[in-house]
Amino acid sequence: MRLLLTSAGVRNATIHDALLRLLGRPVADCTALCIPTALYGHPAVGPGPNVWGFVSGATDHMTGLGWRSVGVLELTALPSIDEDLWVPRVRDADVLLVSGGDSLYLHHWMRESGFADLLPSLTDTVYVGMSAGSMVTTPRIGQYFVQWTPPSGDDATLGLVDFSLFPHLDHPMLPSNTLPAAERWAAGLGNPAYAIDDETAITVVDGDVEVVSEGHWTSLGG
Repeated sequence: MRLLLTSAGVRNATIHDALLRLLGRPVADCTALCIPTALYGHPAVGPGPNVWGFVSGATDHMTGLGWRSVGVLELTALPSIDEDLWVPRVRDADVLLVSGGDSLYLHHWMRESGFADLLPSLTDTVYVGMSAGSMVTTPRIGQYFVQWTPPSGDDATLGLVDFSLFPHLDHPMLPSNTLPAAERWAAGLGNPAYAIDDETAITVVDGDVEVVSEGHWTSLGG
């Protein structure tokens, strides 16, 4: 699996070019599945217009990029249906678009649904995360970002990469997301980390990590 981990989607030409390199062909030739599950678990977002905005492409830089087709995969529904109905659709998708929201809620339903078990076999798939959708791929999110408490009671996530992410660095609507806050967050992790703004993304291919940016970011040691 090839990863494009963003703070706020494919917002600029540099991140878009990185996406094309991962896909190996034009966006218009690729089929996508979008996963809005994280939105439901976030207290500031929840169900409603934000979910519709993500799915429809009206308010984000993910589903509205001009894909050949876009389907919706709602993880909370998967335990109630047969795997034969959804696993082939995941395997056939060229790209997975995973929304922001609550990382631990998303992680819980990735595990509960069996979706997390499927991920290692998707060697030809491109995974594009936005905010929580990116953070869920890391070893842990850190207490700074814990809102929904999972049954495990900890902040562990998938561990597909060996670093953690602090998204939305210096965002004007998130005044507490400062570099000093990111440094304090990173100090409690015990693994490498990056703080990235909304104009920055990270690609991961076969363990090789590259930062692509038209904004600002910083690497924080573990």
